[in-house]
Amino acid sequence: RFLLATALMAAAFAVAPHVGIYPVFLMKALCFALFACAFNLLIGFGGLLSFGHAMFLGTAGYACAHAAKVWGFPPELAILFGTLASALLGVVVGALAIRRQGIYFAMITLALAQMIFFFCLQAPFTGGEDGIQAVPRGKLFGLLDLSGTLTMYYVVLAIFLGAFLLIYRMIHSPFGNVLKAIRENEPRAISLGYDAERYKLLAFVLSATLSGLAGATKAIVFQLASLTDVHWTLSGEVVLMTLLGGMGTIFGPVVGAFTIISLEHFLADR
Repeated sequence: RFLLATALMAAAFAVAPHVGIYPVFLMKALCFALFACAFNLLIGFGGLLSFGHAMFLGTAGYACAHAAKVWGFPPELAILFGTLASALLGVVVGALAIRRQGIYFAMITLALAQMIFFFCLQAPFTGGEDGIQAVPRGKLFGLLDLSGTLTMYYVVLAIFLGAFLLIYRMIHSPFGNVLKAIRENEPRAISLGYDAERYKLLAFVLSATLSGLAGATKAIVFQLASLTDVHWTLSGEVVLMTLLGGMGTIFGPVVGAFTIISLEHFLADR
């Protein structure tokens, strides 16, 4: 049933640009859908509410944009570099925050995210309020010219589907089952011999890494890394996307992300 639903979703996304739906809008929605799915891995299956998840999206965006524009990295290496930067940040933030629970955990992530925001505002290589602009898309693996909108769209779609299937696999693995057990009853999981902190830290780092993948991809798509991507309002937005679509579900965050992005697009024209 899941594979059929995923195949239908992939087919719908594949034909969407050919039936009059703007590819740039679809790419933005897919990036945020991946971001929401990554966040859902943390809150929906790990039971951890982060109020600072935009720091991973934004950090990867800045790292990817800097690597592509200043260092001349090809797009695949720039995206990988941005993703790894968020993974490293996830390890540091997770190690600091994971010892707390509930609202204390959420407040620590928010405070650290604000530190990252002010770092991005003040650091010399981030461009301050202007951000990093005119990021070159380049050629993927030296073959696919990403300056074409449709080519870029199908690359984004492939990245989204790959990450989406990876998240599904993680959720339905022994790791995912332990994570759900910790979410439901942490003392019982600990009594069964599971190291709850280690599992929660791993979930946090995986969520940060996939959020970084979304951010790095977004930076290449829009050829821009800006302060908007590390602002606390974006952290609130991804919470809204996940809750609207259905926390702890597979397809819910995708529906939530597309709903919010569609509303923003529709209301911006009014």
